[in-house]
Amino acid sequence: MKQAIINTTVHTGEEIINNGVIIIENGTIISVQKEIPNDIETIDLQGNHIAAGFIDIQINGGEKHYFSQTPTEETIQDIYDSSLKYGTTHVLPCLISSSNETILQGIEAVRNYKQKHNNGVIGMHLEGPFLNPLKRGAHSIDQVRKPTNTELEEIIRLGKDIIKVITIAPECFTDEQLNMLLESGIVISIGHSTITHKEAQVYFSKGIKLVTHLFNAMTQFGHREPGLVGATLENENVYAPVILDGAHCDYAAAKLAYKLKQNKFFLISDATFLGRKVSNFKWDNFDAHLENGFYRNNDGNLAGATISMQEAVQNAYNHLNVSADEAIKMATSHVASAIGMENKLGKIKTGYPASFVKFNADLSMIETLNFNTI
Repeated sequence: MKQAIINTTVHTGEEIINNGVIIIENGTIISVQKEIPNDIETIDLQGNHIAAGFIDIQINGGEKHYFSQTPTEETIQDIYDSSLKYGTTHVLPCLISSSNETILQGIEAVRNYKQKHNNGVIGMHLEGPFLNPLKRGAHSIDQVRKPTNTELEEIIRLGKDIIKVITIAPECFTDEQLNMLLESGIVISIGHSTITHKEAQVYFSKGIKLVTHLFNAMTQFGHREPGLVGATLENENVYAPVILDGAHCDYAAAKLAYKLKQNKFFLISDATFLGRKVSNFKWDNFDAHLENGFYRNNDGNLAGATISMQEAVQNAYNHLNVSADEAIKMATSHVASAIGMENKLGKIKTGYPASFVKFNADLSMIETLNFNTI
């Protein structure tokens, strides 16, 4: 059955259409137009704004379960259901540095889930375990390791159609191993790494166009050694996601990054859990507890974030001196482009999912409108 979403300002990701009309059918956008068809069910947004639903490519847990601890379909459902409460309609559940067995369990769980559900779970993000131990952050030292050809080949063979993003420290790879990943089609993101500015430019020249949580767990900008941060800010082809909670990086640093990166700047939650309902958590050698609104481990390091994408968008609007439309793009079209899905997600456009957020002019109200879930 066709429906028309009316009486709304449409933020398509490419333009803003006042008094736009969105025609949807069977969970898909049929058209974006100005006229309301006769004899069609209407959904009146009462003058509010509408945009594509948010995309979170790095989320570790929902309101109850943590994906790396329990890499199951139940956890994936928890992440998806919890995300929907905060405007996020598409997710990549994130598995952090784990045993090979756990990684393969995660891949299989996402595959099985996707076979049963046609919704916004678009794959998974494998963050580690092939990271530099010197920049491991909250990742367990017992799990961080260099890849072997055998393990890497198995992960690629079993996961190349499921893993959309893999975070690696490229200095831990041989040229042969890095080429294996580059040829796999998985989006490579550089993170938890000690590479220099010069080394980063070499890896970027090989086709890597993404880093993991800019500023965190990487070499910092200095005037004599600009580090991975400087290389990212300098290179116009590299996407830079930020955890915009005021703790993982100062808002002034994020504002500077946005000025330099523009449409390559986007938002992630990196939420350990959503909703701040889990106050203490321990798994293997990973621990996290809520402290002044943030998750920290017993060493005092940040252990993932507590914000949702909704809060990240609101923080962008309130602290980065950007328009509501630009803040929304940081969570939609910019994200889709970063993972090569700009022709499928992140816009209000014919053929795209009928997954939306409704919001008011200053983004103080954001609600999910999702018609694309089975």
